[in-house]
Amino acid sequence: MELDQQKTPLFTGLKQYASKNPTPFHIPGHKKGQGMDPSYREFIGDNALSIDLINIAPLDDLHHPHGFIHEAQQLAAHAFGADYTFFSVQGTSGAIMTMIMSVCKPGDKIIVPRNVHKSIMSAIIFSGALPIFVHPVIDRTHGIAHGVTTESIQRAIEAHPDAKAVLVINPTYYGFTCDLKEIVAIAHAAAIPVLVDEAHGVHTHFSKQLPISAMESGADMAATSVHKLGGSLTQSSVLNVKSGLVSVDHTTAIMSMLTTTSTSYILLASLDAARKHLAIEGEKELKRVIALAHSARKQLNEINGLHCIGEECLTSSATFAHDPTKLFISLNELSISGYEAEVWLRDRYGIEVELSDLYNILCIITLGDDQSKIDLLIKAMTELAASFRQTDKQSISLSVKVPDIPTLAISPRDAFYSQTEFVSFDQSAGRIIAEFIMVYPPGIPILSPGELITQENLEYVKENMEAGLPVQGPEDQTLAFLKVIKEQSAIQ
Repeated sequence: MELDQQKTPLFTGLKQYASKNPTPFHIPGHKKGQGMDPSYREFIGDNALSIDLINIAPLDDLHHPHGFIHEAQQLAAHAFGADYTFFSVQGTSGAIMTMIMSVCKPGDKIIVPRNVHKSIMSAIIFSGALPIFVHPVIDRTHGIAHGVTTESIQRAIEAHPDAKAVLVINPTYYGFTCDLKEIVAIAHAAAIPVLVDEAHGVHTHFSKQLPISAMESGADMAATSVHKLGGSLTQSSVLNVKSGLVSVDHTTAIMSMLTTTSTSYILLASLDAARKHLAIEGEKELKRVIALAHSARKQLNEINGLHCIGEECLTSSATFAHDPTKLFISLNELSISGYEAEVWLRDRYGIEVELSDLYNILCIITLGDDQSKIDLLIKAMTELAASFRQTDKQSISLSVKVPDIPTLAISPRDAFYSQTEFVSFDQSAGRIIAEFIMVYPPGIPILSPGELITQENLEYVKENMEAGLPVQGPEDQTLAFLKVIKEQSAIQ
């Protein structure tokens, strides 16, 4: 079959089917919008509702694709440089879980950075795998974790040659990448597949001005979030696979297990259309976007009190390359936290940032941005910096706190399924936690099941809570109590 990236077989097929105006006696029960609230129907529109369909015979089936879903996935594989591409309507989290469960069984080791997304730890719990944590390089100036060094991966493989996979984040939420190509070479020399969390890097494959993509590096699998930066609808992603060290057939079975049977054709169609747009227009559009980002970074760094970090941080194999479309702005010299700045920008300018933390904000520049939006951001940030500039020189450059990575006492799966009890938050230091604690976004756990709780971690959680940041995970949402492994008393 000729692979023409101009085609959108799935999206086109859905439109053609809808144009025949069939009479449905099947779900969804709204029947092209006729059975739903009229105000919602009017807002969503007849076109969208006409393709909110299910896997009836003419429309192919994501679980056993052989028609235009199959063709759309082939086109996506060709566009991303993969041997096979799976469409995911479970978000990148679903793709990540599939990726890990495709290579790990209970007791298998997987080498992972500690600063991984909750979905990776969830997949480790589901699979029963044992994580071999590699410490990321910590940027204590800005309070963030970068990637892992090639040397740390080499040491982890030498210490655990029986590991079933190496997982790498490429790029990080903040736009930095490790030396992925070298990590792939090191792992493949040991016949270990490389899995990539590419949630924030769908665009990298379509521009030579950006860091290398997972498939270009030779990685075996990559969970790639098309909806975040590639133009598809929220919750739609892809899992790209190169066959050899991983089995496409086994991955197919795992993906089907984890995917709803009520797949959204609206989401699937948006993946098909986004792939076409990236393949045809991506290089040209990304050139424009990257120029916007460079201009924005330059202007931000000219504002007294702000620092938008970039290539000056490329000092090791853990910060090997940088995606300039991520505007990571340090507010460390201002008298305002990142969270307070997020609220201020929302209230004063109607600007919503991607992320805020104790010290920083993150703004992303995508195909959907133009010069007018950059101008608004610069105007807002200029006023913000002027309004919250430090007057006391002694208080400039606040001390940025980054807690040490906790010790893993027992496997995450054992912790998750152990007998547990609730203890007071303030009395929990030294106990083994049985739940997640994280700030979302970015969703990187401060504590994960199986780890020893330290006083330093507790103080860091408190600091985030007091700053108003969204601390999530514990069953007790007030965080007055934490769920920990129940300690067994000796039998008398």
